[in-house]
Amino acid sequence: MRKDLSVENMKRRYRQLTARLAQLGPVLQGTITERRIVRDDPQRPGEQKTYGPYYQWTFKRNAKTVTVNLTAIQAKVFQRAIASHRKLQQTLEAMRTLSLDILESVTKSVKKRKPRT
Repeated sequence: MRKDLSVENMKRRYRQLTARLAQLGPVLQGTITERRIVRDDPQRPGEQKTYGPYYQWTFKRNAKTVTVNLTAIQAKVFQRAIASHRKLQQTLEAMRTLSLDILESVTKSVKKRKPRT
């Protein structure tokens, strides 16, 4: 009976994880990098001028790295989508682990051999 209660708890947790998936917004893989360029100032010799920030989104497409320049507003939106993708990956991993536990609990397994002595 204890095992059945445990399975019900696992199934309840699985449903919670499924609901979490439905709450995610857009998802993107990759990273956002903020870049600044520091150069000698042509107007004031001996001083430097900083340009930027510039935002770049880097991701893989067909096993090749792709870099896309973004506006500051795009960078914020894309960063939220990347965070959603990471939550998606964590949730899926938890669902896989839970699925294995549930399936092992509700199905019979092959009898194990006795070790040789």
